Amino acid sequence: MKALLTAASLALSLLGTSAFADQIVDTSKLNEELIATKDDKKYTIATVVKVDGIAWFDRMRNGVEQFKSDTGHDVWMVGPSQADAAAQVQIIENLIAQGVDAIAVVPFSVEAVEPVLKKARDRGIVVISHEASNLQNTDYDLEAFDNLAYGANLMKELGKYTGGKGKYVATVGSLTSKSQMEWVDGAVAYQEEHFPDMEMVGDRLETYDDAATDYTKLKEAMTTYPDITGILGAPMPTSAGAGRLIAESGLKDKVFFAGTGLPSVAGEYLANGDIQYIQFWDPAVAGYAMNMLAIAALEGKGDQIKAELNLGLNGYESLITPNEDRPNLLYGAGWVGVTAENMDKYDF
Repeated sequence: MKALLTAASLALSLLGTSAFADQIVDTSKLNEELIATKDDKKYTIATVVKVDGIAWFDRMRNGVEQFKSDTGHDVWMVGPSQADAAAQVQIIENLIAQGVDAIAVVPFSVEAVEPVLKKARDRGIVVISHEASNLQNTDYDLEAFDNLAYGANLMKELGKYTGGKGKYVATVGSLTSKSQMEWVDGAVAYQEEHFPDMEMVGDRLETYDDAATDYTKLKEAMTTYPDITGILGAPMPTSAGAGRLIAESGLKDKVFFAGTGLPSVAGEYLANGDIQYIQFWDPAVAGYAMNMLAIAALEGKGDQIKAELNLGLNGYESLITPNEDRPNLLYGAGWVGVTAENMDKYDF
């Protein structure tokens, strides 16, 4: 374990460049005691994501695979080929039938997975969730940050580019994607307080974490509201869908974008000035962190999983528990903001 972690200490931190493709999470300060197992026991853990095959979850897979390499546990990532609540539920059903030790899940729809995750926990399977702060059937929910603050910062940036005026539209992957809905809630609250001359028009656009759907629905919205000057994107693919629309429609410097994104997905649009600002956390680190909590829970270390726990990972050095009524809801701290000026610092 130590030899593997020594090698991993050469890896990419959140703000650096990877030396090895399979060692991208900086584990040089990892809390090894938290994931130490009795008699070197190995567990089976599946990480179930909203949709497989998009850059965000490709990056998360890297973190999960590194955890496997570093620790020797039988861990893997799986998800539906399209963002579909029923398909995700079926995957979890299959994992229950297989008898995995733990499931780490990023739900597409919290409501849809509640029953099947209750079934998993009733069978003794540990559940760790992410981007699901209202999920009840989970042992621990790990959020990268305060969701309302994340959204407020997106609006702070968008308002800079629109001059604090004009109409804007907001996207979410799903109206049941709790974290993304909270980001938009935080953004709207910030806008109402700080940019009273801005106005969100229409309903939140449900784009199913698909850039082509983002493009289509944003185009429809801009036909309905031709005076839109801002796009707030909660799902990562909106950055590409919005960038493509702005570029093809000649709306550069007329319509502005701030939202979740990755340089690998939105880089060309940032560089060309079609979109202005993307924000993210590292899904590879989140994947690694979820698997750490799964091992700790399986080993009966619940007394350590509490406020101020240091996982030894970037952004998860001192977890907080914002809701005293839900001590199993854990937040990390920090996100990264990227523009054309600093995008070259990130290789994913």
